[in-house]
Amino acid sequence: MSEILGLAALAFGLFFSVIGVVGLIRMPDVYCRLHAAGKVSTLGLCGLLVAAAFLLPEVTLKVIALALFAVLTLPVGSHAIAAAAYRSRTPLARAVRDDLAAKVEQS
Repeated sequence: MSEILGLAALAFGLFFSVIGVVGLIRMPDVYCRLHAAGKVSTLGLCGLLVAAAFLLPEVTLKVIALALFAVLTLPVGSHAIAAAAYRSRTPLARAVRDDLAAKVEQS
């Protein structure tokens, strides 16, 4: 039973990783790409780590620690990259609305 759950989690993680690659290719600008990469990398990695926990029970505690670390740090890294891209005036796609520009100009 644990092998079936492990393989299902592996398929889940691989599916989200592939969707992330497609998102990186198809998205128009760096901000949309970061959104796709940030969300999908967290889900894909956690799926692969859950698969490792089911398939290799002796490393479950290490996998839980890695998953917790990933869930806490991957979104922070994506936010830092997006903030740096915005501050360096990386252009937005034409279809994207910039709600932050007015607030940045006021401060």
